[in-house]
Amino acid sequence: MMMIKPKIEVLSTGDEVLYGQITDTNAAWLSNYLFEQGYLVTSRLTIGDNLQQLTESLQQRSRQNDVLIVNGGLGPTSDDLTAQAAAQASGEKLILFPQWLAEMENYFAQRNQAMPSSNIKQAMLPQSAIILDNPIGTACGFRMMINQCIIYFTPGVPSEFKRMISEQIVPDLQKQFPVKYRPLCYRLTIMGRSESDLANEIETKLTVPAGISIGYRSAMPKIEIKLTADQYLQSTMDKLWRELKELVKDNLLYEGTTGLASLVSQLLMQHQQTLIIIEQFTAGLIAYALYHAHAPIVHSEVLSNDQDVNSTLTQLRQRYPLAIILALHDVDQRSGQFKLQLLTPKHNHIYQLRYQGRRYSIDIEQAIFSAVGHDTLRRYLLGLPLIGNNYWLEVINE
Repeated sequence: MMMIKPKIEVLSTGDEVLYGQITDTNAAWLSNYLFEQGYLVTSRLTIGDNLQQLTESLQQRSRQNDVLIVNGGLGPTSDDLTAQAAAQASGEKLILFPQWLAEMENYFAQRNQAMPSSNIKQAMLPQSAIILDNPIGTACGFRMMINQCIIYFTPGVPSEFKRMISEQIVPDLQKQFPVKYRPLCYRLTIMGRSESDLANEIETKLTVPAGISIGYRSAMPKIEIKLTADQYLQSTMDKLWRELKELVKDNLLYEGTTGLASLVSQLLMQHQQTLIIIEQFTAGLIAYALYHAHAPIVHSEVLSNDQDVNSTLTQLRQRYPLAIILALHDVDQRSGQFKLQLLTPKHNHIYQLRYQGRRYSIDIEQAIFSAVGHDTLRRYLLGLPLIGNNYWLEVINE
């Protein structure tokens, strides 16, 4: 039986977050981290550096939720208003917490610096606040109750925020709201089908039992499919997962969150195989992702459109006779045609291909072509046909 879970809201603060000048990565990370621990964030809200709006939001949202996690606004400057808003929302005074003042003085002393007087503000907290330690910064967090809602106030610096969440806030949540079943989330990524076509086939051919949800996330050219359910449904979910993988097997890239480049890197190392990448148009993206995944690349090169690819390949084959060479070149952006070559120690596979999908910005099209290159390597290393089933990719000749 599913347990009743707390309503948790994340309240992010700061003009720079509200106006989109910085991306709110803290809120995204927190939602995912809490999910992994068995808690679901039910809503997220962003408020700028406005004392009245912050105060009203704390009062209103504390009536609607069991838990609020407030992020940001605990610094020493004039636009850091969170502690003051918390005091006003609870009808309390700000008081000096000498234990945190001592921690800050020690923080600066260890760095042979005098503590600026402005930092005293960070030790001024609502009277009922319970301090949450910040061992790597000067902004302590704190916990308090408003309208029977547990509110955690956290610093905006990501490293400080994440450590406070994982080491102090989640353990406290687990005491207040024990989790019987953690959620399961199975993920796989496919390429070569449209999201609507994929969803229609899944909904037509698969029966999704109650308690299991299926979701899609599209980032051209890939689509992630995930199944989510509580742990007690694992056997049912495993059965559905097998059916789903069978349904999408012709387009399946990988399971989990490994990533295509990481999978290719793992396969190369398993086969004790080195790699050379030659690119035109993709601006080094194929090689960059593989370098980042620590693939055994012995050479990579980005050629201009007027350079002779064939002579380059001939020289590289003579220099590295046992390496795999992947070359994506001769791209005609108007027609969408391009050449994809895979030179192995025994064969030279050459494909004339045409991208026939909708037109995107150049950076997205570069990502699409790069994914085709990575998938070709994956397929070769797994012993599959080199070009996959792909509605937006036409094989002109091979």
